[in-house]
Amino acid sequence: MPSVYDLKPAFQNLLRPLCRGLARAGVTANQVTVLAALMSIGVGAAIAWRPGARWPLLLVPAALFLRMALNAIDGMLAREHGQASRPGAVLNELGDVISDAALYLPLALVPGVEPLLLVPAVVLAGLTEMTGVVATQIGASRRYDGPMGKSDRALVFGAFCLALGLGVTRGPWISWLLGVVLALLVMTVINRARRAVAEARAIGAPHR
Repeated sequence: MPSVYDLKPAFQNLLRPLCRGLARAGVTANQVTVLAALMSIGVGAAIAWRPGARWPLLLVPAALFLRMALNAIDGMLAREHGQASRPGAVLNELGDVISDAALYLPLALVPGVEPLLLVPAVVLAGLTEMTGVVATQIGASRRYDGPMGKSDRALVFGAFCLALGLGVTRGPWISWLLGVVLALLVMTVINRARRAVAEARAIGAPHR
């Protein structure tokens, strides 16, 4: 299914000159990964601190865009500048899940947002990433299938927070939106699991 993730190669091409400059300056992929996580934690903390204010919500779209850029840069530093490592791979995966939880969970405190929908969405977001990683355990590649992968979630939650931050009237549409996100997250888990199994079978990977 289509996903914002499909735009990643073009986005990386735009960032490649900056990435080369950072590599020459001695910046490491792991440092970029940690910076992205710390930024997400900081913005999430601002929302938790002032859940009724609009200004923390306006930070979310910018933070998500910057985080996507940092995520692309840390990947390029690892692959294209000889910085790939096993600890770095673990840090990258954990950093994404931690960043999502830190940035999105505080939204459950925002007036008009139903925690019983928001919290399961964050849990399912983590499950989608777990499913993508588990694919490697059966001999398939790391799966990034949509329709609600990391980049898609960033687009949806970024637009959602921008709308609330700009003062759009809160109402039932919020719960409807979160309900759709939940359904798409379930579809994403299923898609990643099915395609991982199909890929593993196609290449004849051993199974347990």
